[in-house]
Amino acid sequence: MEISPVLFPILFLAGAVAGCIDAIAGGGGLITIPVLLGLGLPPQAALGTNKLQASFGSCSAMTHFVKAGTVNLRDALPGVIWTAVGAILGSYTVQQIDPGFLKRCIPFLLLAILCYTIFTPRLGAEEVHPRLPRRLFYGVAGLGLGFYDGFLGPGTGSFWVIAIMLGLGFDMRKGTGYTKLFNFVSNIVSLVVFVAGGHVLFGAGLLMGAGQAVGARMGARLVIHKGTRFVRPVFICSVLAVTAKLFWDSYR
Repeated sequence: MEISPVLFPILFLAGAVAGCIDAIAGGGGLITIPVLLGLGLPPQAALGTNKLQASFGSCSAMTHFVKAGTVNLRDALPGVIWTAVGAILGSYTVQQIDPGFLKRCIPFLLLAILCYTIFTPRLGAEEVHPRLPRRLFYGVAGLGLGFYDGFLGPGTGSFWVIAIMLGLGFDMRKGTGYTKLFNFVSNIVSLVVFVAGGHVLFGAGLLMGAGQAVGARMGARLVIHKGTRFVRPVFICSVLAVTAKLFWDSYR
């Protein structure tokens, strides 16, 4: 599929805005997937191309968090492995079956996260004692959320942030940094599976990916310098937007 040069600035800008939002609180797919579908891509190709462009943003944000000392790669290695396994299984499965049932369930889970976050104002304000052993947490969350990100995707960042804060006791700033690492892993692994299935439009994905890298770096800087007080309201707004969009798509 050929892309008109007139669309180049739009694709780049969409990627940049989505990358910034994603780095702060997740939900960038609300921008990029409609743009890709608007190009006329079938749903599986839109998902595959979205993984390509999202990989740039999550890589850029992850790198910035690692350099800033927010993320310890050695500590997160078990989570990386389990997330990769889950993403492979999810990306393969979504190309074999209709994800409609899961798509209808996810908005209710996101709504529960939104309510819990709003009515627990101290959640993520500071680090607390972990509720689960790290290896157990990484196995359960990595496999489950890696599968979901490869299978469907919307709201994955929100699920990761809330899971990390509750399971590992991290504050929201640190939880966001670790989320970007696991997002990158599931994005890149899913991308390989989608490429193998022939469901990636490289031209659009690379253009949006360049914008993603720029926007994600800006978003990561805001998270690191502004902290939890800044991230929390953006996180709530992002979850609200994703939830509303999924309810609209599933039940209209």
